[in-house]
Amino acid sequence: MMAEGRTALARDEQVLIVDRENRPVGVAPRWEMRAGGLPHRATYILIFNGAGELHVQRRTMTKDVYPGYLDPAAGGVVLAGESYEESAERELAEEMGIRGVPLAAGFDFWFDEAPVRVWGRVFLCRYDGPLVLQAEEVDSVCFLTPEAVLASAENVTPDGLAVVRRYLAG
Repeated sequence: MMAEGRTALARDEQVLIVDRENRPVGVAPRWEMRAGGLPHRATYILIFNGAGELHVQRRTMTKDVYPGYLDPAAGGVVLAGESYEESAERELAEEMGIRGVPLAAGFDFWFDEAPVRVWGRVFLCRYDGPLVLQAEEVDSVCFLTPEAVLASAENVTPDGLAVVRRYLAG
């Protein structure tokens, strides 16, 4: 599918909307969630290679938030009717072509920095195999240690930085 086709579909995806306590309160199209700054759920998957480096993706310039930034986590919004786990597996397969890899539970966190208001759930996995990048969302992937991600802070998604900081803090 062409980038503009995927982008048009993505803006109409039905996203689960939650309150400040992470309780479901409704459903809205992605464009409305973004336009209104509505709190929602999202998954963040930290993918480590055998050397302990993170798979860090360069987001495409067509992304609806933080275009062109480095992102230390795969993942995305939890759609209506999805669990965090289902969303994480779907996003990992869509963005990186990774399927069937066990995901370990990380932590939940609240992130509120315009334009993103999100309850995130972090998952961890190890993967050294081939990647199939989703051209509409991922320009490229590089490998960085978590500490190197923090050193590149000005080019990294703010929510991704929050995830790496919390991960390193234990």
